[in-house]
Amino acid sequence: MEEEIIHLKDVLISYDEEAPILSHVNLSLKKGEFAYLIGKSGAGKTSLLRSLYAQQSIEGLEANVCGFDLLKMKRRRLPLLRRKIGIVFQDFNLLNDRNVYDNLYFVLRATGWKKRKMIDQRIMETLESVGLGGKASSRTYQLSEGEQQRVGIARALINNPELILADEPTGNLDPITSSEIMQLLTDINKNSGIPMLISTHDFMMIDKFQARVICCENGTVVDPE
Repeated sequence: MEEEIIHLKDVLISYDEEAPILSHVNLSLKKGEFAYLIGKSGAGKTSLLRSLYAQQSIEGLEANVCGFDLLKMKRRRLPLLRRKIGIVFQDFNLLNDRNVYDNLYFVLRATGWKKRKMIDQRIMETLESVGLGGKASSRTYQLSEGEQQRVGIARALINNPELILADEPTGNLDPITSSEIMQLLTDINKNSGIPMLISTHDFMMIDKFQARVICCENGTVVDPE
């Protein structure tokens, strides 16, 4: 049996006790798996993703992500969990006062990397893997939106994560660029085996790059698995 990287059982995700967002959530994602998370705006997709990296309150019977028990985890262990998760944002979330190299350097230094030679090597390897080998010295604002999202994906990959979560990664992109980004994500999943959970409204991409579909609707998660 394949190991689960995400395991939620009868979980409640809420802003507070009076405002549940999702309830009775049962969800699993296995190592190597690629899945879409769909649902109307406000259905809880972003809240579900945020709960998986402990940015949103969660309670229930079981909630395990990357080997961490979210229901019992001490606050001091949050950085350890988040080092195992790569996050891709719709609006890229880059440091626009720095170049591409420094955006990735910031992440590695913040997560304990110290040796400059190893840092340089890892940054250049990761940029090559997302098709940006020649862009290390470019300022992020000089890049196209598609290139900025590739930097966002590189940042998610830089620490060799066990899981990638992407929140509407093609939401700000045109159809051709969206297709290129989804091709990149599916290639990374196939080549590296890193499991991915991708929230999206883009049904054209779901149809083109077919995979398991999980739906947030009616205050819960409908999972065909």
